Parts: sequence; structure tokens; C-alpha cells
Amino acid sequence: MTQNADDSALAAPTATRPGTPPLDTPTGGERRPSSSTGRLIGVDLARGLAVFGMFAAHVGPDPSQGGFTGNLMELAHGRASALFAFLAGFSVMLMTGRRTPKTGRAGRQAVAKVVIRALVLLALGTALTMTGTSVEVILAFYGLYFLLVLPLYRLGARPLALIAAAGALVLPQVLYVVQHALPAEGVDGIWAWPADADGLVSLLFTGSYPVLTWIPFVVAGMAVARLDLAATAVRVRLAITGVTLAVIGHAGSWLALHLTPGAMSRLGEASWSGGDAVASAWWSDTWGYPDGSSTPAGLLVASPHSETTLSIVANTGVAIAVLAGCLAAVDAFPLFHRLARPVIAVGSMSLTAYVLHIAGIRLLGLEELPGPDLHVLLGFIVAVTVFATLWSRHFRRGPLEWLLGKATKPAELVR
Repeated sequence: MTQNADDSALAAPTATRPGTPPLDTPTGGERRPSSSTGRLIGVDLARGLAVFGMFAAHVGPDPSQGGFTGNLMELAHGRASALFAFLAGFSVMLMTGRRTPKTGRAGRQAVAKVVIRALVLLALGTALTMTGTSVEVILAFYGLYFLLVLPLYRLGARPLALIAAAGALVLPQVLYVVQHALPAEGVDGIWAWPADADGLVSLLFTGSYPVLTWIPFVVAGMAVARLDLAATAVRVRLAITGVTLAVIGHAGSWLALHLTPGAMSRLGEASWSGGDAVASAWWSDTWGYPDGSSTPAGLLVASPHSETTLSIVANTGVAIAVLAGCLAAVDAFPLFHRLARPVIAVGSMSLTAYVLHIAGIRLLGLEELPGPDLHVLLGFIVAVTVFATLWSRHFRRGPLEWLLGKATKPAELVR
């Protein structure tokens, strides 16, 4: 891993350039190349795919149009942001010591760096939300995820996996209760400040990526980061686990909706269901978002943004499977690795890519999102990919990743 590898927020493991392999630095000091190269580049590839997925969700055609394009866009909605959150956990572990937690002064400095990054992301996400675009910006939520999972960074893979599983089982039910307990007209005062962005209640309970039900993704990413990802057996188990979780989540939802008496009809009456989307609530994001007025039957759906146990299980499975596939592909197929370098470059500066696409949406005045034609999405992907590829040939870090690295310099004063 290069010296800049822990200087980015959305892209902690990063190669200096698309053709330059990174070095893994599990304990902060020693540099170990060889087998770690593929897995770190694989993480950047997964992150690059997550970036493109977010583009598709924000500026791609509306999935409700159906057909091949609509179904392809549907795959990105909710799942790309879940992959981002999953990789956030991976980033936390890379910054604090992936296989072996940093201790002593190095550990305290790493914690300070994570805290600074979190605060910067909270501020940046709030600022982007206040620009008034139609995008539900994830960065402020992302920063809060960093802060809340930081006390767990010393745990091993097994306890982290158990915490993630417990969170997936319990927290969606807690969110359901909390949302119904909140005032129907919403909260005000300091809980909703700032008024034009996501306040504390929004970040925790009512926003598009509520901390209460997105923390399991982050903790799951932390658990996976602890594993020996260079081992073929580990990668195979990850792939099997990912596919199994995705099937359990979506198939379990389909069965629950069809076997629970009256579930489908009650969902059709829910104010946030959209009626026509009930039949696809077990997998499609066209189902909608919970807002505190839904029926308990809404806990049976697995729509990516439904904030249910089944949706968390399914999305975690997809994220694990994507990561396992990316890790294996860049190792096993050198030609694929070379062809994927532009996507890897995007993944290595994903914070910059994400902010650029928000800025592009604002400058172009795009308001109905999703909804633009396919050529708009392709334009965003090509523009950002070309920029990332050219930039990475001359600089070791993306522009915002470099600035973020500078912002965390005060952490080096920690004793």
C-alpha cells in the first residue's frame, strides 16, 4: 500500500497509479508486497463499481421504465450505496491496521485520523446536501458511520461478524418502533439542524441511509477486512457466503410476503408503497422508503431501501459477492486487470468521483432524478473515468483525497 493508502475517505486502499501495484501495510510500519497487491486493487475495483452504481441510481434512466435498461438500473439502486457502506468498514480497518490493529501511539494517531475524516465527511456531506440537488447525499451519513464503529476496530473477524448479524436482526425492528414514535410532522430545533440538510434525527432514523440500519453493512465490511484475503479458500467461502445471503434475503422476503396471510394486501394499502410495486417488493427499489406510516408487513420486504432485516441480509450478500469477485478477477486474469485499470483508477479516488458527479448534477441543472436518458449516465461515467485515469498517471492521490490527507496531518501530533 502506498503512503497515501490511508489518506482517503471512500478509497482507503489505493494504488498510486492504475498500473502501479499497492503494498499492504497491516501494522503501519513495514511494507509487504506480493500477494496483498491483488486484493487491494480488487477493493479499488469494487469501489469503482460502487461509484458507477451510484451514478446509475442518480442520473441513470428510471428503473420503472422496465425492459433490459430498467432492470439493469434497478440492480444499482440501493445496492451500490450498500456496497459503499460495506467498503467503509474495510476503510476503517485499513486505516487502523487491517490484519493486526495498531496500538500505542500509532493506534492513537490512527484513531485521530479516522475522527478527523469523519468530521470532514460530515461537513462536506452537509454542504453538498445544501446545494439543493435531488441526490440523497451519503457522505454525512458515511462520516457518522466512521465515528460510531471506531470503538470496534480492535475486534477480530468473528465478533465483528456476530455484531453485524445481531445488528441486522435487531436494529430494523428498533427503527420501525422509533419511526412510529417520532412526531408525524417531524422534529425541529437542534435535532433538525441544519434545516436544509440532514439533521441528527435524519442521520440516525429518518434519512435515506439511517445509521441505525446501515451500521451492519459497515461492521460486516470490518469483519471481512480482518480475513486473509490472499487465501483462495477464504475468497471461495466469501463468494459462497455472499451468494447465500443474497438468496436468503430476497427469497426469504418472497416467501414471507406470499405465505403471510394478508401481507400483500396490507402493503398495497401502505401510504409509501406505491401500490403497483407491491409484487416486486421482495427485490425492487421501486417499492419505496419507510417513513413511519407503514404497516408491520413492511418488515417482510427486501427492497434495497426498505431498512428491513431481509434487505440488509440481501444487500450485505451482494456486497460480499461483488468484493470476492473483484478480488479473484484481478488476480486470476491479467488481461482483465489491465482492461479494468480505468475503473480501478476511479475507485482509488472515489471521494473525488462522488463529489464531481454531485457538482455535475448541480451545474447541469438536473432535477428529475432518476429520469435522464441513458446518454447522460454514459457521459458522467466517461467523463469521470477519463479524469481519474489521466490524473492517476501524474499524481499519487485524487485531489480531494490529497486534501483530506492534509486535513488529517494534525493527528500526527497525538502522543
